[in-house]
Amino acid sequence: MAQQHLDPTDPTARAVTGDALAGYLRGQATEFLRALRLHRETGSGSGQNGTEDSVDAARALRHSARRISGSLHTFRPLLDADWSEAMRPELAWLSGTLALEHACAARLERLLLALHRLSGSTAFPAQSAASAVGGRITGAGRGVPAPATAAGRGPATSPTVIAERGNLTVGAAKAGALLERQLTLARTRAHSTALQALGSSRFHAVADKVAVLASEVPLTPAAAGTDLRPLAAAAGERLTDAVTALPLVTAGHPYNAEALIHGLSPDPAPHPQDGPWHQVRLLLRLHRYAGEVLHTDGAPMDVRLLTAGQALNLHRDASEAAAAAASAARTPRIAPATAYALGVLHADQRHEVEAARFAFQQSWQKQAVGTP
Repeated sequence: MAQQHLDPTDPTARAVTGDALAGYLRGQATEFLRALRLHRETGSGSGQNGTEDSVDAARALRHSARRISGSLHTFRPLLDADWSEAMRPELAWLSGTLALEHACAARLERLLLALHRLSGSTAFPAQSAASAVGGRITGAGRGVPAPATAAGRGPATSPTVIAERGNLTVGAAKAGALLERQLTLARTRAHSTALQALGSSRFHAVADKVAVLASEVPLTPAAAGTDLRPLAAAAGERLTDAVTALPLVTAGHPYNAEALIHGLSPDPAPHPQDGPWHQVRLLLRLHRYAGEVLHTDGAPMDVRLLTAGQALNLHRDASEAAAAAASAARTPRIAPATAYALGVLHADQRHEVEAARFAFQQSWQKQAVGTP
């Protein structure tokens, strides 16, 4: 899974030293501060009550925080250990907190679209994991691209969906209303949590450290002459090892129902089989960020690498949506028709999980053999 223009394992390629890492971290810290300034200027509305600019600013804050944290992890031998170990969990806390509200909104949009698709009140199909990342699953009739949000997480709300809510069956309509109540409440709480976080002394401490990072990167004395490529290659190897542990042979067969295993488990926790896939997604992100550090010339990312990442993002989205449908189905005293609709919705999202695994397997195999 190497970059197109710079292979970290190529011994003949020019060395990339700690100066490149320092420049990358300073650039990301500057982006963080720019996004923070925009966020404050637009009223600190990180979501449902904020402007489009404030939403973009919150997204930029998350992206910069993730890139700084990921680089601190991959290249930690070249950075001051105490500073790096103290900084990483704070950046992870910040990016995770800011992501919650958007995740709730995107999950609700995804589930409502799926309800309408399953009810036949929108053009079939409205979403497909494989097609959304550029692939197709043959023989299943699910090859229509899905609309996506600006952040690439889940489909956007369609005006047609809103206009046709009255066309749903009673069970589906009540299921949609239940999901809307639960996820809107979760979104409101996440919005409040984000605002509290951004006003806290903890956040101000993080922002102060990032401001220092924009001008001064705490590299070790040996970093200036150390080649970054072995550390970047190690990140790629961790990714490859994690992918090797995945059941890619099974994932290579579309709709094998593997993702539905444990679907009736009494344990409300996320499916244990999803964990390794989520871990691969995180390792793929670290691998991408390492490539960005090496690409001082701004060379583009390998399209197949991006496609694999999009498949894993859709896997995450569908997995979380399925968990939300299952949680809603456990609501006490709901009508049988509502519970049935939520069960169908859960199964549909688990099939989307499977479709995303298939799309990732196809993308990864193409990357492995180097096909154009």
